[in-house]
Amino acid sequence: MSELPKTICGPFRYVLLGVGIFCTALGIAGIVLPGIPGTLFLLIAVWAFSRSSERFHLWIYNHPHFGRGVRAWHEHGVIPTRAKIAAVAMISFSFAVLWGFVLEDWRLAAATGATLALVATWIATRPGAVKLEDPA
Repeated sequence: MSELPKTICGPFRYVLLGVGIFCTALGIAGIVLPGIPGTLFLLIAVWAFSRSSERFHLWIYNHPHFGRGVRAWHEHGVIPTRAKIAAVAMISFSFAVLWGFVLEDWRLAAATGATLALVATWIATRPGAVKLEDPA
């Protein structure tokens, strides 16, 4: 693991600590509730804790359940294939709902679709696994 950035002191530290706790709660909720991107919130929490609480940062980073995905992203930029499939499926579903029930102007629908397509493309092009070199 790379060295932690310098911890922020003063009132802003408590703001970041609150952000980290809130995002950790949302991340844990995202594990059991469909539609909430749990790993994203855990990544935000790890970032906030890296600047406010080394203890909480290391707790999430080394957690037996949450830590694997966080470490894979932090160290290698990896999004697991199942997560990519789920994310692109949810993006597609969300756009279908917006298109069918919310968006009335075709220009807004086109702009929304283009933005979501860019996000889905970015997600799909991230590595899905890490190739470890043989140490021998």
